[in-house]
Amino acid sequence: MIRALWLKQDGRPEIGGAELIDQWQAHPGTRLWLDVQGEPQSTEKALLDRFHCHPMAINDAHKDRHPPKVEEFEHHTLILYRGISSFDGELNYQPQQMAFFLFDHLLITLHPGKADSIERLFGPDGMPYLTKSSGQLALRIMYYSAGYYLDSLLEFENQLSDLEDEILDKPTDTAMKKVIMFKSRLVKMRRLFNYHRGITQELFAYDYRHLLRTHSEHNHAINDVHERFERLYTLTQMYYDISSDLLDGYLSLSTHQLNLTIRVLTVITAIFVPLGFLAGIYGMNFEYMPELEWRYAYFVVLSIMFSVAIGSFALFKWKKWL
Repeated sequence: MIRALWLKQDGRPEIGGAELIDQWQAHPGTRLWLDVQGEPQSTEKALLDRFHCHPMAINDAHKDRHPPKVEEFEHHTLILYRGISSFDGELNYQPQQMAFFLFDHLLITLHPGKADSIERLFGPDGMPYLTKSSGQLALRIMYYSAGYYLDSLLEFENQLSDLEDEILDKPTDTAMKKVIMFKSRLVKMRRLFNYHRGITQELFAYDYRHLLRTHSEHNHAINDVHERFERLYTLTQMYYDISSDLLDGYLSLSTHQLNLTIRVLTVITAIFVPLGFLAGIYGMNFEYMPELEWRYAYFVVLSIMFSVAIGSFALFKWKKWL
């Protein structure tokens, strides 16, 4: 699907398809936003070649798992951004790569599936940003996309809080598996947000033709995006640390329970070892054993064994091992 949002010379918008490209080219100075969703790579390449996009930029945009970055070419600036197509409160998310081709009066966005941030701005809400520059519009799309990440992460905080209560109340292997799963997903997200922080830091450090630092509105927009990704990075780091603490706490509780079990077994063994020793001695088949001929030997040995058991039990109880 190829959609076009064209701002005419009188400021009125017109939404259509690829047919608006010719009309836009016939009116220099007007602005156009081309949104390309789910088109074959051959179609996308033909469209980008029409605007003299660099072959390396096209190749990067068509890679499925290229790290987010910003790069300037002769006629345009390329921003590769990792958006999301779905996200829930348990960090099950499906990323999708988005490519922004920034020209003086043109913005081209490429993405394989539906992007909520683009849907939100493709219409009247995006006109004020497109009027200013293609860079402003691209930064606003990234800003709204980061907002969806943020909403889902804050929802995940409730899941993490419930999991913490579950582990403290009744730790189970299922809860431990969930913590390990969350840690793995948080590491991936932290790496992703770090890439995006790098983009904004690069925009702060260098002048790009379509995102000039001397432009105050560009600086404000870059700062808004940077603050949002900084917060996302901080949140994922904090949730990762909490998950690590929960895992350590679970292991500590499990180790403590194991120690208690082993201690009880040790006490039981310590009580029955001397009893087994006495039973072993008098269970030997020797012919001459003086005690065997004594009338009260059986009752005396039983009394000794009973006393040893009671004494050992009392000793361990006094030491609070039981």
